[in-house]
Amino acid sequence: MTRKHPPKLDNFPYHFAMQTRWDDNDIYGHLNNTVHYRLFDTAVNHFLVTHQMLDFHAGKRIYLVVETSCSYFAELAYPDELIVGLGVSHLGNSSVRYHTALFKQGESLAAAAGEFVHVLLDKDSRKPAAIDENSRIYFNQFMVAAS
Repeated sequence: MTRKHPPKLDNFPYHFAMQTRWDDNDIYGHLNNTVHYRLFDTAVNHFLVTHQMLDFHAGKRIYLVVETSCSYFAELAYPDELIVGLGVSHLGNSSVRYHTALFKQGESLAAAAGEFVHVLLDKDSRKPAAIDENSRIYFNQFMVAAS
C-alpha cells in the first residue's frame, strides 16, 4: 500500500480557524481519531451556513453525510490551535464531495486529511433534492482538483 502525502494548506481555498478542547485528547495524549471527523463536520457546516446554503432550523432542505475518510500524518493535541482547510472536489446533482484537512496553526503541511460527502435532502421526505443555482455558484468558487 502506498502511503499518501500530507496536502499543503495552499491547496485549500477555504480556511476555518478552530481551537482544540481539553476533552479532545485521549488516553494517549493526542486528539482521538473521532475528533478529526467532528472538526471536519463543524468546518463543512460552517461553510454552508456562512454562505447561506443551509438553514438547519427553518430550511426545507438539509445536507446529510453519506461518506467520510481520514488519513493521519502527525499528532494533534490540546491546546493546539488549528486551521481546517476545505475545498470542493465534486459537485453532483444532489451531492457534494469536500476535501478537508487539519493544520496546526503556523504549519503548511496537514496533520490529517480527509474526504467528506454530503447529499442534499428534502427535510420531510428524506429524498435527494437538486442543489440550487445560487449554491452551485458558491460551491464552484471553492473547487479543487480531486486527489
